[in-house]
Amino acid sequence: MRDRHLEILICLVEDAPPIAGGKSSPSLNRPRFPANETELPMSRIPSTSRSVLRRIVHLMALAAATVPQLLLVSAAAGQETAPPAPPPPTVTVSTPLVRELVEWQEFTGQFAPVEYVEVRARVSGYLQSIHFEDGQLVEEGDLLFVIDPRPFEAALAAAEAQLASAQARYELAQQQLERAESLLRTDNIPTSTFDERVQEARVAAAGVQEAEATVLNARLDLDYTRINAPVSGRIGRREISIGNLVSGGVSGQATRLTTIVSLDPIYFDFDMSESYYLAYQRAIDAGLLQPHREGGVEVDARLFDDGNGHWPYHGRIDFVDNRIDRSSGTIRMRAIFPNEDLFLTPGQFGILRLPGSPRYAAMLLPDSAILSDQDRRIVLTVDENNVVVPKVVRPGPTELGLRIIRSGLEPDDRVIINGLVRARPGAPVTPEEGTIELPEGVEAGSLTQ
Repeated sequence: MRDRHLEILICLVEDAPPIAGGKSSPSLNRPRFPANETELPMSRIPSTSRSVLRRIVHLMALAAATVPQLLLVSAAAGQETAPPAPPPPTVTVSTPLVRELVEWQEFTGQFAPVEYVEVRARVSGYLQSIHFEDGQLVEEGDLLFVIDPRPFEAALAAAEAQLASAQARYELAQQQLERAESLLRTDNIPTSTFDERVQEARVAAAGVQEAEATVLNARLDLDYTRINAPVSGRIGRREISIGNLVSGGVSGQATRLTTIVSLDPIYFDFDMSESYYLAYQRAIDAGLLQPHREGGVEVDARLFDDGNGHWPYHGRIDFVDNRIDRSSGTIRMRAIFPNEDLFLTPGQFGILRLPGSPRYAAMLLPDSAILSDQDRRIVLTVDENNVVVPKVVRPGPTELGLRIIRSGLEPDDRVIINGLVRARPGAPVTPEEGTIELPEGVEAGSLTQ
């Protein structure tokens, strides 16, 4: 159609009609229009302008005939020089690591002594001597302090003298009572006199008892001048020096001399949230876990500088509080650990892990193989045709340095663990077999893959 339009335009410029069928002949041989037909408008254009226009039309016709051929040649050349398609990208795949394990819940807590004693004086006096070095280990009964005993020795001697006097009065009263009894049998004294002798004997007996109590109290005060260690453990620093006046007594105003903490065994106090506590109660009721209050739940602990997966301390739960704290929504729990080497110190912070499941076969993946898709977690797998297939998974906690996969994955799935940036869902890849290994420092144990 485009060539036909150009031919009509050429005929108009040359004052000749188009040839039927769309084929034109040289302009000199083309017949003129019949005289009775309407004169074409081009006959009215001057000859000079008509010559210029004729050249323009010829150039347009040449371009129209040449451009499609050039486009075809260019397309053919482009097809011949196009580079070949690149091969599928290379990725590393591995099946999930399957390991028999127990899921653990970790809690931060603080070590505390089983026994903590503030050593205070029971009697007042001047401190005479100190018999320990600050920070040393002491045994129960070891002598720690001595308060000047001389005033208490004198008080004891006075009490003993009072006791002797009371005993003498009692003996006299007894003799007079016996004499009155014999005289009463012969009616030589009135009954009222006999009654007086009975009461005098009773008063003398009570005086002896009072004197004995005074002696006992004086002897105790004298003993309290020697302050001994009430428990075994590590003693703190002395808080008063020799020559100072020590205030004694049983009230809180008594002078604190030092402190002692026991070291073996040692407690670990921690708090559990109400949601965790409820989950554990459900698991215990279902028979999956042991009751915490029976003292049979074994736990592990470590310090903050211990390597990941290294739990050197082993103990058990020995106390669960009787209520949940309303202000914090937590419940206090306590574990007890042996501390034979005395390495653990009261007040240290540590991490405790509590079993949260029975032992089962878990599938493990590195966190780097798990992708986020809004609120979902997916992994990229490779099927038997080496095509990438995404799978939605439900991850669990981290164990042994790897992430537990609770659902969404099969043990024989080939998961892409390296080269995720080169993989696209539905696209082919070139898989290379790899292995999932435990992080360095985590004990390997028995596992199957």
